[in-house]
Amino acid sequence: MRTLPDGTVEIGVGLISVGWMGQLHSRAYANLKYAYPDLGLKPRLVHAADPAPARAEEAVHVLGYERASADYREVLSDPEVDVVSICAPNFLHAEIGIAAARAGKHFWIEKPVGRGEQETREVADAAAAAGVISSIGFNYRHAPAIEYLRELVLDGKLGRITNVRGQMFADYSADPRGALSWRFVRGLAGNGVLGDLMGHLVDLVQYTLGPIAEVSAVTSTVYTERPELPMGTGTHFAVIENGEMKPVENEDYAGMLVRIADGAPAANAVGALEASRVSVGPRASYGIEVYGTQGSAHWDFERMNELHLSGGLGAENQGYTRVMARPGMGDFGRFQPGAGTSMGYDDLKVIEAKKFLQAVLGREAVNSNIQDALSAAQVVTAAERSAETRTWETSAPVEGTTAAGA
Repeated sequence: MRTLPDGTVEIGVGLISVGWMGQLHSRAYANLKYAYPDLGLKPRLVHAADPAPARAEEAVHVLGYERASADYREVLSDPEVDVVSICAPNFLHAEIGIAAARAGKHFWIEKPVGRGEQETREVADAAAAAGVISSIGFNYRHAPAIEYLRELVLDGKLGRITNVRGQMFADYSADPRGALSWRFVRGLAGNGVLGDLMGHLVDLVQYTLGPIAEVSAVTSTVYTERPELPMGTGTHFAVIENGEMKPVENEDYAGMLVRIADGAPAANAVGALEASRVSVGPRASYGIEVYGTQGSAHWDFERMNELHLSGGLGAENQGYTRVMARPGMGDFGRFQPGAGTSMGYDDLKVIEAKKFLQAVLGREAVNSNIQDALSAAQVVTAAERSAETRTWETSAPVEGTTAAGA
């Protein structure tokens, strides 16, 4: 990092894996100057790594990185790289996260950080030992309507929170001809929809209501075989006709009963969370419903710029009011001038980049961090144990998270 003559801080950025998410991180860094011109930050896209030559070339000629390599270790050893975005496949996250910490690089890593609690803890320990800043790709928490919902809970506007419902339903594997990518192989992905989608939902609940303390879960593998997809030849959205069938090794669906921890803003509230990658109908229906003694609120990512609110028993007209995201809710005003002009998914990543780099510079630390990832991984691992034992399982408190009330 260096300070330019005008006082702007220039931060050297490295990227590991130039897929869709790597492109998104790169655009987020580039768009900071438009959404947050007052930050005094200038991300400099220095070095990208991808083993696919075409993607490495794209990093330079399309995304604007100064150089590219095939080996991520070259990014981590580059003295001009201050921060690194880790956007590789899930099964490489822990290995690269630990390597980044040991190299002294602050890192922004996509979820899940590890294939379960143990790998996530190893990354957390490495980051703590190195004293580096971490940020996690829990992008849904940055939606302005979610930030507003969190405020309503913390301010007691919904009364005592009694229960919560949440779902993360996607259809990317709803077709039984959907390719058996690495996401369906336990040795590469670890668990299935628990780590891929439920981790996001757990973070959303913990960010708005407080830590989850207890879980009881059930899982199901809807399609036990899929046509094989050779590594590096497509994505998990691919559909294959007449391919060689191989076994699916992890779950397509997961359901959880949960209890929020004592001392949290929604202390002792209970609820039900579901996640599926084989739903027919919902495309990306990631939602949360929060019920309190004085009101309730519903949010769904498919309509991310809306929050549906209901007042208490004294309200003259019972029912829900659609509240549009507007300036004053989270960072909405940085992207749009007024309600009704919608933000999009990519904007959430710009907010995420801003919070990450602010924390790196020792400013406001409101970014999701490795402790948040560890807490979510603990809950997911407890759910996996519960599905096996058919008993309630606990998740211990994790210090240093940004959960509501922490």
